[in-house]
Amino acid sequence: MTTGTIRTSGAAGEDTRSRLLATALRLFTEHGAEGTSLQMIADALGVTKAAVYYHFKTKDEITEAVAEPGLRELAAVVEEAATFRRRGARVDHLLTGFVDIVVRHRALVALFSSDPGVARAIEKTLHGEERFEKRLLTLLSGPEPDTATLVAAHVALAGIALAGGAPALAGLDDESLREALLAVGRRLMGRPRPRT
Repeated sequence: MTTGTIRTSGAAGEDTRSRLLATALRLFTEHGAEGTSLQMIADALGVTKAAVYYHFKTKDEITEAVAEPGLRELAAVVEEAATFRRRGARVDHLLTGFVDIVVRHRALVALFSSDPGVARAIEKTLHGEERFEKRLLTLLSGPEPDTATLVAAHVALAGIALAGGAPALAGLDDESLREALLAVGRRLMGRPRPRT
């Protein structure tokens, strides 16, 4: 690709946007969101900063767009979990979906846990979404949980996210990490081992 403009017609524009977001995530991982400039993103893509501005006006917009697929996936898992009649089935679906998202977006989850810029972008995206968080916890712990169940739900969600993005576990393959995170989440939520 030559430096200068980014071609943005049709599928090529979506491909460019995807490459821009993948590059931004890689640079955020290396330098943090705060330590990554639009010029650094442009240089890594081999384009001008103006070409980056064509897709995003600010770095905050890029950061929010990097986080958006994972948040959209989580919203879908919550919607799907809500369709199950039995609480156990809801919990199982929610835990499995949450673990899958954490494993699939390990780099982003690690950034969320350690980078204030990414955490701010996610909070901005979810601003006013207290109902979403409450719904997530209600599906996991029930409508009127006792204190221990509510604490277990918080620990399960936070612990899965923190462990999934932990640098110390970066060497684990996805399937091993997925199995271990799901087993811990199930234990915390008092779910039996699945039958094999």
